[in-house]
Amino acid sequence: MNLDQRIEAFQTLGKFLSQFTEKEIKQQENIPYNELFFEAFHMQIKRAREYNSWYTKENVLFAIEGWSKSLEIKNLTKWLSRYKVPENTPQTVAIIMAGNIPLVGFHDFLSVLISGHNALVKLSSNDKQMLPLLAKYLEHINADFKGRITFTEQKLENFNAVIATGSNNTSRYFDYYFGKHPNIIRKNRNSIAILTGNETTEELTALGDDIFQYFGLGCRSVSKLYVPESYNFDAFFEAMYKNKDIIYYDKYANNYDYNKAVYLMSLFKLKDNGFLILKEESSFGSPIATLFYEYYNDLEVLDTTLKSNSDKIQCIVNNSINANYIDFGDTQTPKLWDYADGIDTIEFLIKL
Repeated sequence: MNLDQRIEAFQTLGKFLSQFTEKEIKQQENIPYNELFFEAFHMQIKRAREYNSWYTKENVLFAIEGWSKSLEIKNLTKWLSRYKVPENTPQTVAIIMAGNIPLVGFHDFLSVLISGHNALVKLSSNDKQMLPLLAKYLEHINADFKGRITFTEQKLENFNAVIATGSNNTSRYFDYYFGKHPNIIRKNRNSIAILTGNETTEELTALGDDIFQYFGLGCRSVSKLYVPESYNFDAFFEAMYKNKDIIYYDKYANNYDYNKAVYLMSLFKLKDNGFLILKEESSFGSPIATLFYEYYNDLEVLDTTLKSNSDKIQCIVNNSINANYIDFGDTQTPKLWDYADGIDTIEFLIKL
């Protein structure tokens, strides 16, 4: 199986996923193996939501729809065109996946297989329903995938390299056990937005998607704002209003109530609109239902500060300030070449 055949297989997988969107779940004609997999995958979507109550129907379908678009041939070819992918003897790459958002480990899974290697996958208990079925679908599309994808709940053994995603605490464990192997080990990162006070209503409204999508659980979720001195938060809160119904989700509401109570008992000054707490704080990672903010006086000084903390930051929103930053509303729709932690996964894999 060569690179073109692997690309074709994932393109077909993308067409299969395109049947599951936020707007509707509808079986289409001329999708290979639909008779075997459509209803089965629909059931796995439901099971994913039952096993992880953060996985709402909307969030799961948002993730699936995003991957169906990423697997379009134009995106796959653009992504891989910058590499010379060799057809060497496949190596076995162990992938330890997180489970904070639906299919969060799919990019690593895709990267390992598209580069011609074998995937040894350890799923998070929070996100273990959907990917095994998608792997089976790939095996039906091209039988050469059989034997190249293994899922395990046991101790990882017989692998050549590791890609592991976790917290700052688990990264120390990963370093200890996998440090002797070629590896990518990811730690906690957070995303931020820089406001100037000149944002349009549309930009601030789009920022709401960056904040509230997946309940703020993703590393690409904006968890902190930088605002100029004397910033007026009225326009910001008005733009957030479209997300007000999030407070009716019990788990989110419980976090909102708990964090607010803790902050008030500690006599912190808060800004609060009934479903989102704003707290002035120098840290990057805010709890669920809370958004940290910090004032700045000079954008150049702020840019220097952010560069010195680049190992803690996944995304920076506001590309009118810096072309390397991300536009409002785009944090949760990364391209295939938007690598987590800025580490080029394909480059790592083709050098094995």
